[in-house]
Amino acid sequence: MEAALKETKAKTSEVSGADLLLNALEKENVEVIFGYPGGAVLPIYDKLYDSKILHVLPRHEQGGIHAAEGYARISGKPGVVIATSGPGATNIITGIADAMMDSLPLVVITGQVATGVIGTDAFQEADILGITTPITKYNYQVRDIKDIPRIIREAFYIATSGRPGPVVIDFPKDLAAGVAAVPVEEEIHLPGYQPTMEPNFLQVRKLSEAVSRAKRPVILAGAGVLHAKASSLLKEYAEQQNLHVVHTLLGLGGFPAGHDLFLGMAGMHGCYAANMALYNCDLLINIGARFDDRLTGNLKHFAPKAMVAHIDIDPAEIGKNVPTQIPVVGDAGEALRQLLRLGGSPPVQEEWTETLTAWKKDFPYHYENSDALKPQKVMELLYEKTAGEAIVVTDVGQHQMWAAQYYQLQHADRWVTSGGLGTMGFGLPASIGAQLADQDACVVAVLGDGGFQMSTQELAVIAEFQLPIKIAIFNNKALGMVRQWQEIFYKERYSHSKNPVQPSFVKLAEAYGIKGFEIHSEEEAHLILDQVLHDKEPVLLDFRVDGAENVYPMIAPGKGINEMVGVKK
Repeated sequence: MEAALKETKAKTSEVSGADLLLNALEKENVEVIFGYPGGAVLPIYDKLYDSKILHVLPRHEQGGIHAAEGYARISGKPGVVIATSGPGATNIITGIADAMMDSLPLVVITGQVATGVIGTDAFQEADILGITTPITKYNYQVRDIKDIPRIIREAFYIATSGRPGPVVIDFPKDLAAGVAAVPVEEEIHLPGYQPTMEPNFLQVRKLSEAVSRAKRPVILAGAGVLHAKASSLLKEYAEQQNLHVVHTLLGLGGFPAGHDLFLGMAGMHGCYAANMALYNCDLLINIGARFDDRLTGNLKHFAPKAMVAHIDIDPAEIGKNVPTQIPVVGDAGEALRQLLRLGGSPPVQEEWTETLTAWKKDFPYHYENSDALKPQKVMELLYEKTAGEAIVVTDVGQHQMWAAQYYQLQHADRWVTSGGLGTMGFGLPASIGAQLADQDACVVAVLGDGGFQMSTQELAVIAEFQLPIKIAIFNNKALGMVRQWQEIFYKERYSHSKNPVQPSFVKLAEAYGIKGFEIHSEEEAHLILDQVLHDKEPVLLDFRVDGAENVYPMIAPGKGINEMVGVKK
């Protein structure tokens, strides 16, 4: 009898690997999982049947991981993804790489074949650790059931601390189904991973002193400001020191676009004032930006007269592309707090301020109106009709640049786009994650007809959850940015960049039970936007825009940031 009781007690203290996984996810306050079931993850899905965590089933694994990116970007919490082994895991590789480039926190759980057959080319086996090593902050393969809670805690810590990014956990099926005694929880101890959060005060003081001496200073603010939740600190510091602010594509929203000190977005399709400020400044203060090629243009002509200060949580970024005289490793928010405490009188820069103000006034974004529906006008209308309060999620291409140029973001965390990797097909599923992260927000998905057709199946998710996303397709029946480059650089040889045969996007939406409208004119755009933008249901808007329109200004490859074309006074 006593032996039987001991045996019963032992059994009740044992749990499955899948139970340990879900318990650990619940302890991390996970509210949403984007996942697609398959053989290797069925033990996990059996336990998910009784879980309180919301599970969202994408219609393709890549849609699931892009949705998780959108969720992470708006919520600030890690997006959680589950995919089965083999093709399920390989289908999410693009999303992992995208999150790595854009510093988005993801915890990705991939199924794996049973431990006994790993390395034998078993059915649906893929070396996901080897594949993802270059595109993750870290990856794990579970080898012991007792390690599961520790691995989950570490994965969430790594994904969210320092520079955010994706972490992959490869989970063999037999360990998900197997049982073990509940392990004792231990403190996270990662001696090889200690991100620097508090900047070196001496370096920050050097920067403060450089600001006081500068005659032509400018701040370049990247996504690091947003990741650090430091937008209000940036505004306070810019106002304290009377410093003008330029944004990267991913940094948009970190400083209010309507502020007098805001110059605009810099880079290949940035505005004249922002690019010329970077070219002519004598002190460039980079806060959380990567100095990537689409921002800098030809490095020989980037900020040639400037002392460069670079604040970044990732020391690998400092000095990587642009020589840096004042490196500051640490959290952007902590650095800004130190700068604010140091204070000091704003530098005297009347002539510089007058020059910047004149550039901003005299060289705005522009386009020529005509009878055709202009994509820039559509973006202006979307901004006007949403009062600038929408969460704007874009795909990749011309429409992405028009959204960045013409939707004047006033708040942080209202902008979701694929910047570093430039992933077509990102926009529609990312809007799903953004809407789930902020269910009361007006979410506008700005897409091209090409990118939309890479992920149309995710309309099913929008319909299933009745997410009130407004899907704005900029339909020029072409791969617009490819066509633009072929026009400018390849003598108008339009090799396979036109989309002459397309489905009716309106009928496609209606097939999913979503309302759709085809819009051909500015008048129709006014009327229909007034009608649908505040509906609490999804709507697809097929804007038939001018197919010959190009994105300007533009810096050609190999040219300097001061060598823009398409600038008009």
